[in-house]
Amino acid sequence: MIKLNSPHDLEILRESIVSKRDPNRTCVTVCSGTGCLAYGSHDIFREFRLEIEKQRLGEEVDLRRTGCHGFCGRGPLIVIFPEKICYLGAQKEDVADIVSKTIVDKELVDRLLYKDFETGEQITRIDDIPFYKYQKRILLDNNALIDPEKIDDYIAIGGYSAIAKVLFEWNRDDLIKEIKEANLRGRGGGGFPMGVKWETTRNVPVDPKYVIVNADEGDPGAYMDRSLLEGNPHCVLEGLIIGAYAVGSQEGFIYVRDEYPLALENTKIAIETAREYGLLGENILGSGFDFEITIHRGAGAFVSGESSALMNAVEGRVGEPRPKYIHTSVKGLWDRPTCLNNVETWANVPFIVNKGADWFKSIGTENSKGTKIFSLVGKINNTGLVEVPMGTTLREIVYHIGGGIPNAKKFKAVQTGGPSGGVLPEDMLDIPVDFDALTEAGSMMGSGGMIVMDENTCMVDTARYYIEFLAHESCGKCIPCREGLRQMLRILNSITRGVGKEGDIELLEELGEMMQEASLCALGKTAPNPVLSTIRHFRDEYEAHINEARCPAGVCKELIIYHINPEDCLRCGLCEKNCPTNAISKDEDEVYVINQESCIKCGSCMSVCPEKANAIVVENAFRPPFANDLPKTDVAATTIYST
Repeated sequence: MIKLNSPHDLEILRESIVSKRDPNRTCVTVCSGTGCLAYGSHDIFREFRLEIEKQRLGEEVDLRRTGCHGFCGRGPLIVIFPEKICYLGAQKEDVADIVSKTIVDKELVDRLLYKDFETGEQITRIDDIPFYKYQKRILLDNNALIDPEKIDDYIAIGGYSAIAKVLFEWNRDDLIKEIKEANLRGRGGGGFPMGVKWETTRNVPVDPKYVIVNADEGDPGAYMDRSLLEGNPHCVLEGLIIGAYAVGSQEGFIYVRDEYPLALENTKIAIETAREYGLLGENILGSGFDFEITIHRGAGAFVSGESSALMNAVEGRVGEPRPKYIHTSVKGLWDRPTCLNNVETWANVPFIVNKGADWFKSIGTENSKGTKIFSLVGKINNTGLVEVPMGTTLREIVYHIGGGIPNAKKFKAVQTGGPSGGVLPEDMLDIPVDFDALTEAGSMMGSGGMIVMDENTCMVDTARYYIEFLAHESCGKCIPCREGLRQMLRILNSITRGVGKEGDIELLEELGEMMQEASLCALGKTAPNPVLSTIRHFRDEYEAHINEARCPAGVCKELIIYHINPEDCLRCGLCEKNCPTNAISKDEDEVYVINQESCIKCGSCMSVCPEKANAIVVENAFRPPFANDLPKTDVAATTIYST
């Protein structure tokens, strides 16, 4: 077992590890984040190992299982170094070809290369793929280089050098000054300066003090923190140890939601190996500084992501927020000074220590420094994790990195900040993405969720979905949040069912303003954002639902009816085969028709109808339904959506 007793020991170990690694040697990396594992990357890794042994290439080729590469919508990902050849959507059946052609014969497997959406050009190197080309990957970059279960991989790229620097070269005042100078703001959504929080906690004359990593991350579609913990847990540990030293803490916690089993497992391994190496526990690197970390598994409650609710949960109580008459940095866990930040914030700390505050400040905008990781999902060609400098516009993220909207659909809106964020329309695509600009636009940074919506998204139903989620996740402790969300949901349900009434929009606005003013915690204060922002930018859709009992996007089930236009129908039978309720059949004239009593309006028929047919149409349910034998012109006049 290796035990490092000084920074000198750490550097000797680093030099030893690096000296045994040839940078020109072929290394096959297989993404093993949660997304790619779901696609079968474990089987791919095992197949690579067998194929390399079969072709007796063990002396020439390294094989490494890595964390999330970010391009999750195109997984599993395989990157071959040093050429950085990137293969997308690979399966275990492709492994033999990759080994024989690419590794042995130095040829490309064309079918696995990225193909540009506009030009059709095949791109070989990962850095040249638009999804990666327009990012600035600082935190995520190392995910593709290291095996998260092997501490030597992290040490080889400079890991734990920041700890050695602060323990032996800096005092606590210098360290806090550097973080304050960098203006690192909390990436969990609040945007509070981390250095100020450290200084406040350090100056409270009470011991013990605590530091906490918030890895609860409950936003639908968001998984930035999960991927960092899965792919590079040592970076987060190093940041936490540095923060503990800064504030004078000897005990820390990592609060991980229980739905993140891989993050939990990799973090456990990282803690154990760091302790074995003398980088955690008693007398870290012989400095006399002691620090221990405990993992707390969350119960899955969204509200537990709020700082005081999280601390209640760690204490063994119900995860619900408490009034913050005194900040948790002064009186937090067990009424002791506590510094809490999310995974991404802690992961930035080693980079600032090693590269300096001036380097960090050179990235981003005046008040929002560094990069930010976003989970780019929804109606977008390239889905996955995106890391960009603060100040990058929404348009650059959606079109340059995301590749635009699939199937030539029109962009309609993007929601930032998770379920408590706001919805921004097309005319706001050029605003810079930073803490202040998004807040001014009526949205928020949040933890980094970014959901893109196309022309076939109903904004009323979108607001209803998020309010339903938040109503379910509200702890119910304060009346404004608990009852406000219930009443909002009741009104939105009525509107989407076509039974909304005059005054509902104004009542939603009034409820939202009340919740923002009177709710106990950030969940209640920000919960109205989806409703207020959709009313602000898409009020006409609310009015269409209320005044005309019509859903312009053709989404709200109670307001639509699916029909088959016989003149366009190819008689292929795909709609009949894919209907889950057997609502589609042929009539006496061999024409496909939909039994409206059996139809559940799932849209399966529309999704499988061939593009050249477009025979499935959606009509306003409150208009007289047309017969299958009506002229095509009459059908077109009532069609509000087609494939």
